[in-house]
Amino acid sequence: MGLGRALITAGVVLIVVGLFVTLGGRLPFRLGHLPGDIYYRGRSGSFYFPIVTCLLLSVVLSVLMWFINRR
Repeated sequence: MGLGRALITAGVVLIVVGLFVTLGGRLPFRLGHLPGDIYYRGRSGSFYFPIVTCLLLSVVLSVLMWFINRR
Protein backbone atom coordinates (compact mmCIF):
# COMPACT_ATOMS: atom_id res chain seq x y z
CA MET A 1 0.00 0.00 0.00
CA GLY A 2 2.86 2.42 0.71
CA LEU A 3 4.31 2.20 -2.79
CA GLY A 4 0.91 2.73 -4.38
CA ARG A 5 0.24 5.88 -2.40
CA ALA A 6 3.72 7.19 -3.18
CA LEU A 7 3.16 6.66 -6.91
CA ILE A 8 -0.24 8.36 -6.79
CA THR A 9 1.24 11.31 -4.88
CA ALA A 10 4.12 11.58 -7.36
CA GLY A 11 1.62 11.54 -10.24
CA VAL A 12 -0.47 14.31 -8.71
CA VAL A 13 2.63 16.39 -8.07
CA LEU A 14 3.76 15.93 -11.68
CA ILE A 15 0.33 16.98 -12.96
CA VAL A 16 0.36 20.13 -10.81
CA VAL A 17 3.90 21.01 -11.91
CA GLY A 18 2.95 20.38 -15.55
CA LEU A 19 -0.06 22.68 -15.28
CA PHE A 20 2.06 25.34 -13.60
CA VAL A 21 4.65 25.17 -16.39
CA THR A 22 2.01 25.16 -19.11
CA LEU A 23 0.03 28.07 -17.67
CA GLY A 24 3.06 29.89 -16.22
CA GLY A 25 3.06 32.58 -18.89
CA ARG A 26 -0.46 33.64 -17.94
CA LEU A 27 0.27 34.13 -14.24
CA PRO A 28 0.57 37.70 -12.92
CA PHE A 29 4.20 36.97 -11.94
CA ARG A 30 6.95 35.08 -13.70
CA LEU A 31 8.86 32.62 -11.58
CA GLY A 32 12.52 33.47 -11.94
CA HIS A 33 11.85 37.16 -12.50
CA LEU A 34 10.60 38.22 -9.09
CA PRO A 35 11.52 41.50 -7.42
CA GLY A 36 14.70 40.96 -5.43
CA ASP A 37 16.32 38.59 -7.90
CA ILE A 38 19.86 39.74 -8.63
CA TYR A 39 20.59 40.73 -12.22
CA TYR A 40 23.74 42.53 -13.31
CA ARG A 41 24.53 43.42 -16.90
CA GLY A 42 28.04 44.56 -17.70
CA ARG A 43 29.77 45.45 -20.95
CA SER A 44 31.14 41.97 -21.58
CA GLY A 45 28.52 39.77 -19.97
CA SER A 46 25.73 39.42 -17.49
CA PHE A 47 25.05 37.67 -14.19
CA TYR A 48 21.66 36.49 -12.97
CA PHE A 49 20.90 34.86 -9.61
CA PRO A 50 17.23 34.28 -8.73
CA ILE A 51 17.68 34.49 -4.94
CA VAL A 52 14.08 35.44 -4.12
CA THR A 53 12.78 32.71 -6.42
CA CYS A 54 15.03 30.18 -4.65
CA LEU A 55 13.80 31.32 -1.24
CA LEU A 56 10.16 31.14 -2.33
CA LEU A 57 10.58 27.64 -3.76
CA SER A 58 12.41 26.54 -0.61
CA VAL A 59 9.57 27.72 1.62
CA VAL A 60 6.89 26.14 -0.57
CA LEU A 61 8.72 22.80 -0.78
CA SER A 62 9.47 22.82 2.97
CA VAL A 63 5.80 23.36 3.80
CA LEU A 64 4.80 20.66 1.31
CA MET A 65 7.26 18.16 2.80
CA TRP A 66 6.14 19.06 6.34
CA PHE A 67 2.53 18.47 5.33
CA ILE A 68 3.36 15.12 3.69
CA ASN A 69 5.30 13.97 6.76
CA ARG A 70 2.42 14.93 9.09
CA ARG A 71 0.11 12.54 7.24
